[in-house]
Amino acid sequence: MSAYREGEKIVVLVPDNLTAPEERAWVTKMVARVERKELRTAAPRGWDDDALAERARELSDAYLGGLAVPESVRWVANQRSRWGSCTPRDRTIRLSERLQRMPEWVIDYVLVHELAHLIEPHHDEKFWGWVAHYPAAEKAKGYLAGWSDASRLPRPPSEEIFPAGDAVD
Repeated sequence: MSAYREGEKIVVLVPDNLTAPEERAWVTKMVARVERKELRTAAPRGWDDDALAERARELSDAYLGGLAVPESVRWVANQRSRWGSCTPRDRTIRLSERLQRMPEWVIDYVLVHELAHLIEPHHDEKFWGWVAHYPAAEKAKGYLAGWSDASRLPRPPSEEIFPAGDAVD
């Protein structure tokens, strides 16, 4: 049994040898499990762009000696292949809205990564030295790599998972 979120839907995979009542019971259980996990690990819903900018300032002070001072930090919906981006020239940082469902320590890592670009623009040894000041950097990189790899797994069409009319929305 497994379940995962795909966009606005939760996809549940169950063996095909279950009875209809067993299948419904497992789907209900697995959907609840995914939703509980999301609630436990989701970023605070009140994080608007101003709160995100404040968090960036706190992280700069804590891990980068206050040297990284962004002009703006905001959520964006148009980043599908990156978690975040930084333009050192105008000191702007953008984070993908996809991060909003991730644990706070992962969001903090992406912020520290982008803040480090305000000190060292390139992914060189000095840059990674700054990023390494964040204690959960390696753990967060692993989390994001795992999430990225899992999102690229081929998914069977929903009609192969659920017969017509049985899909879970």
